[in-house]
Amino acid sequence: MITRIDHVSLAVKDYNGAVEFYTKILGAISQYNGTDNNLKYYWETFALGDLSRLEIIKPTGKGSFLENFLDKRGNGIHHLVLQTPNIEMAKKVLENNNIPYFGFNNYGDAWKELFVHPKDAFGVLLQIAEFKAKDWLDPSWGMPKDEKWSIMKNDERHVLTFAHPGGGKVKINLEREEVTKLIHDLQKILD
Repeated sequence: MITRIDHVSLAVKDYNGAVEFYTKILGAISQYNGTDNNLKYYWETFALGDLSRLEIIKPTGKGSFLENFLDKRGNGIHHLVLQTPNIEMAKKVLENNNIPYFGFNNYGDAWKELFVHPKDAFGVLLQIAEFKAKDWLDPSWGMPKDEKWSIMKNDERHVLTFAHPGGGKVKINLEREEVTKLIHDLQKILD
């Protein structure tokens, strides 16, 4: 039902301070952002290291859905986003297990979501969403279209790069002996 944790969302009062901390000190790189005028908040996603993602959210005006959270808890983790390949299947699994959900939204192919209240998820607000992870990353972080891997020699190392399920890519440095073993193992599964 769940393919991966996509990102952790932090609600903050001091947006500029949070962005400075995560970008300047920890090296996060901004990916996408937007404003929801109905719920009165701004969001921005950041990529870190191996494509781990962080979202920073802040209220944009009086009546924001974040006001109560920030007043009671202050800065902190607001919710955890889990990616599913099929939101309808996720709904059925929750229903079959008597786990209530709310806030189902369908934005077409771009994003489908629902939420599980913290009281039903051991203290964590869950956002379960169906989407294509690569659509939410800067294209420079991903593989060229329709490529799943590449390999190149870099000095005495060989760099094998794979498309990452999170939409980006992951690199593995291999010694010559490891490349030879990989070729052998691949040949075995083809025979």
